[in-house]
Amino acid sequence: MTPPDNAAGLIADIGATNARFALVRPDSRTSSARSYALDDYASLFDALDAYLIEEAPSARPTEAVLAVASPITGDEVVLTNHAWTFSIEAVRRHFRLRRLRVINDFAAIALAIPHLGANDRMQVGEGAPASDAPIGIVGPGTGLGVSALVPTPSGPVAVAAEGGHVTMAPGDAREGAILEIMRSRYDHVSAERVLSGPGLVNLYNALCELAKQPAAPFTPPQITSPRIWNEDPRTREATMMFCAMLGTVAGNLALTLGARGGIYIAGGIVPKLGAVFAASAFRKRFEEKGRLQPYLARIPTYVITHSFPAFIGLAALLAEKRAH
Repeated sequence: MTPPDNAAGLIADIGATNARFALVRPDSRTSSARSYALDDYASLFDALDAYLIEEAPSARPTEAVLAVASPITGDEVVLTNHAWTFSIEAVRRHFRLRRLRVINDFAAIALAIPHLGANDRMQVGEGAPASDAPIGIVGPGTGLGVSALVPTPSGPVAVAAEGGHVTMAPGDAREGAILEIMRSRYDHVSAERVLSGPGLVNLYNALCELAKQPAAPFTPPQITSPRIWNEDPRTREATMMFCAMLGTVAGNLALTLGARGGIYIAGGIVPKLGAVFAASAFRKRFEEKGRLQPYLARIPTYVITHSFPAFIGLAALLAEKRAH
């Protein structure tokens, strides 16, 4: 049974800070995204109701695909870095959807990779993708997302993962000293503890503690601002350490997956760094794996510059569902 000719499909990218909604029309055109701060709404139901009232589609959506910053292991979804929870079946019934699929947000980004254009990504360093090889995705934002795209005989399959919570390893003695400070504060110092917006603050605070200097109440965007670097050089060091540590994690992911198809950096932080990131120690650290350096040198690394890559993956998944 196909949806009514005038019914658009609903897609949503629900992170830890904002929920973004859009409609995919029957001709495959996607409407402009509308963004809603999670803290302004008690639940997904309230935010989605607000969106549908504001968007006022001519026909209510009958199918939807939602990407959520959470592991999807059953009907009950609990956001990793926010208090929202919801039942998938309750959402389907409340909005009278014929079909509803909920996937991890970084799985949606993985599904977008084959559809990215040349202007949707920026290569950092050398290397060329191997065809029919796995691709890895890692992205610092409010948290640290990780996923993969794995080739199969019937087409690429997105793998949702929780690799942002792997234990963070130091790349040198100074990073070791910083992580030792953080281990005194947290039971587990994961990659997300340093490679995220809050992670940037953690790095800056630890560097101040190491220097026995008071830390200013900088936000993550301030820590990565060249203007603030002149005011407090520890903000620059925190940013550079962030880039290098991301190289360590990205290299680990490439080795673990055999990701000769490339590693893609997503999330809201790195694309804003632009040339600063390209000139950082990221790529050098990515390749620094001893005897496997030549193997990693051949793997390309890209920064996704498209504003809403998850929407590309969600729209592709919705089109696939409609085709079947």
